[in-house]
Amino acid sequence: MFSAAAKVQPKVVTWRRDIHQHPELGNNEVRTAKLVADHLRKLGIEVRTGVAKTGVVGVLKGGKPGGVVALRADMDALPVAEQTGLPFASKVTTTYNGQTTGVMHACGHDAHVAILMGAAEVLAGMRDQIPGTVVFLFQPAEEGPPVGEEGGAPLMVKEGVLENPKVDAVFGLHVVPGEPGKLLWRPGPMMAASDRYEIKLKGKQTHGANPWSGIDIASMQAEVVLAFNQIAARQINVTRTPTILTVATVHGGVRYNIIPDDFTLAGTLRTFDPELRKDVMQRAEKAVESIAGRYGGKGQIEWGTPNPVTTNDPALTARMKPTLARAAKGNVKDDIDYITGAEDFSYYQQKVPGLFYDLGIGFPPGVNHSPMFNVMDEGAMEVGVRAQALTALDFLATTAK
Repeated sequence: MFSAAAKVQPKVVTWRRDIHQHPELGNNEVRTAKLVADHLRKLGIEVRTGVAKTGVVGVLKGGKPGGVVALRADMDALPVAEQTGLPFASKVTTTYNGQTTGVMHACGHDAHVAILMGAAEVLAGMRDQIPGTVVFLFQPAEEGPPVGEEGGAPLMVKEGVLENPKVDAVFGLHVVPGEPGKLLWRPGPMMAASDRYEIKLKGKQTHGANPWSGIDIASMQAEVVLAFNQIAARQINVTRTPTILTVATVHGGVRYNIIPDDFTLAGTLRTFDPELRKDVMQRAEKAVESIAGRYGGKGQIEWGTPNPVTTNDPALTARMKPTLARAAKGNVKDDIDYITGAEDFSYYQQKVPGLFYDLGIGFPPGVNHSPMFNVMDEGAMEVGVRAQALTALDFLATTAK
């Protein structure tokens, strides 16, 4: 299997660079999906397209009876203008939320797709030896679907990707800045639950020279930002688990001497504890309402569709530790700190036991979601191919026994 992974590695690099140069936002991964589907069909893998909008599902039936394991890769890019200077850098632009912006694989999903395409080729080449079935999940919109649309892992699950055939376990990986080829994870909760929110504040428009004639909504929104900082830093027991409440965008006003009617704020809540999550949400709602009321205005917070905590099944994680160590030739860390980023892989884990792990790809000038993010050491992707293929093989082999 190691030699097969090494043999497919040049293809993995080529696929990754091609996908990187042609990024597509969530629910619009048409070109990427065609590349994946064409490859799987050439391997003799059963293919379903149009799953959860633009997703691709491949089913590889082994030569022996056994269980069913799923391997997942996300395909979508981000609305980021690339600044890496790579010869295969993205030049794609789009209109996003009313603004013209670049489109970039700033979170490494290009590598995820290429790695799973490589693992599919390795596994297809040894199908007669596989005791069971491998399901390949190429998922759209992990970063979130367009406003007003369904998408991502919730829609994949809703459309039955874990049911036909019925999946026994699911595995996925994510590339991160770090030692090239090192695999990292932790049992139990690993990545935070994520809640998106939007706050709408309503005041009374007036001249900037006469703030007493209206409602000073600019000061109102400033107090909301400060209150949110206090909630996370001073009102929550920070010794339990990480809790983050971030205000990321503030929009309001069109002219320097007009205090506007409206302000809109948006941001994210990250938690690991369901009770803490509920507590923070209630505190945030109370803060918005009370601050707006004190100014004589109105305020309302709306919460978007959440991502649950990404939780690695402890028994499955312990069972697969030797497999991941073999894939990385011992270069692993199985007790990493909590990660406050979020992953909709958690929706699969709510249905079947799952294991999600990270793959180090060197140290780019920028972290994930930065315009400078890059897979610095493409050789690390070979470890990813081995890890994806081996977790499937070893899970099925031990299940068959």
